[in-house]
Amino acid sequence: MYEQLKTLLIEEMQIEEDKIAPEAELVNDLGFNSLELAELVIHCEETFDIEVDEEIAKDFVTVNDVVKYLEELTA
Repeated sequence: MYEQLKTLLIEEMQIEEDKIAPEAELVNDLGFNSLELAELVIHCEETFDIEVDEEIAKDFVTVNDVVKYLEELTA
């Protein structure tokens, strides 16, 4: 799941590959703002054919937080 999310971050969100790591913080390390976080949620929903709970999405801090949540939804 991490590799799939990494690909999405590179291709859809134009994040440089060398900045992406499981512990990278979406806002502090990758420079996301609230609009970009919303875009990430939409891309995840479309890519993985899931529906992301907006309340849970507000708690995403690191790349790994997103990976763990996606793994739970797609298990």
